[in-house]
Amino acid sequence: MTHHIAQHVARPIEPAALKELRDTDDAGATRTPFTDTEGGHPLRCCLRPSRVGERITLVTYAPLRRWAAETWAKPGAYDEQGPVFIHAEECEGPAADAAGYPFARSGALRTVRRYDSEGRIVGGRLLEIPEAADEGFDGAFAEAFADPEVALVHVRAVEYGCFHFEVRR
Repeated sequence: MTHHIAQHVARPIEPAALKELRDTDDAGATRTPFTDTEGGHPLRCCLRPSRVGERITLVTYAPLRRWAAETWAKPGAYDEQGPVFIHAEECEGPAADAAGYPFARSGALRTVRRYDSEGRIVGGRLLEIPEAADEGFDGAFAEAFADPEVALVHVRAVEYGCFHFEVRR
């Protein structure tokens, strides 16, 4: 079996943002951490599934708003917020040897949404993750970044609309 090297970097939520979210999330709420009894929740701090016994929390996250604050973009009405799982305490972030794209389960449906430098949606597509998941994502990102207007891409789950990760040009 050949190993595929992902062509783009899946970005977790930044550590500074995680610190803020653990205190007060992007909806202005304080959330209650809990001990995971099931495992498998997609953690956006380290881009891996949670494990049974880990302390995690579900927070409201506004990825475009946070990106816009760094870049002075003005996403306006495109500023979405939604639920994401993160570790309740600071974690190591993604593993240095993590290969491929996170949460890439064959057959799962994802939206690959494109944003311009102002944070406005300039397109998107539905991706049914193929058996060769990394190649499927690489193709979707290549297609997105072929448009010179596209500054970043958000990958979201179709079922719940949850933000999974971001890829930047």
